[in-house]
Amino acid sequence: MATTAGVKDAVRTAAVDLFAKNGFANTSVQQIVDAAGVTKGAMYHYFRSKDELLFGIYEHLLTLQGEHLAAIVATGDSTVQKLRAACIDVIETSIEFLDEGTVFFRSAHMLPAEKQLEVKHRRREYNDQFVSLVEAGQREGVYRTDIPRAVLVANFFSDLHYLPQWYSADGPEDGSLIAAQLTDLFLAGIGILNNSTVNTLTKE
Repeated sequence: MATTAGVKDAVRTAAVDLFAKNGFANTSVQQIVDAAGVTKGAMYHYFRSKDELLFGIYEHLLTLQGEHLAAIVATGDSTVQKLRAACIDVIETSIEFLDEGTVFFRSAHMLPAEKQLEVKHRRREYNDQFVSLVEAGQREGVYRTDIPRAVLVANFFSDLHYLPQWYSADGPEDGSLIAAQLTDLFLAGIGILNNSTVNTLTKE
């Protein structure tokens, strides 16, 4: 018999697959429980409605990324190390749960207004912690201040949100490598080049 966590995961996994194939509106609760191999009662124990299930798919990722960021911020590492770790983590987890994120954003407009506000609030909490790392680096003189902080951060997350348009787990790109490359591009863009670095670059 499946564990309680196993039931919840099975329902989420089945829902993601069906929502991706048929769309949120065209998928019934009965189809979800049949695919998950559970009863409606078991599903409703965790998700009181299909709306809550859709929200739960993304909430699972939000919680994971929030916990990871909090752990990174709490380390004794330098600001530069923390921001790099945060960037890599949010990209890697977004790639790992790419289907979940894609399904959610495709159907998020169908959620009740209060659920949409809750998602916005949760994302804002994450964004504020991320921004605080950039702000700390600016105070330390390692990140540029000639461009508004909001623009710097938006530049990073725009790349992240574009991932579903081109990334495929079946393609040649390795998720960890993509995370490192996108992170390097972002940090290079917001970093302050010292004179020796500038001289080296101009000679190459």
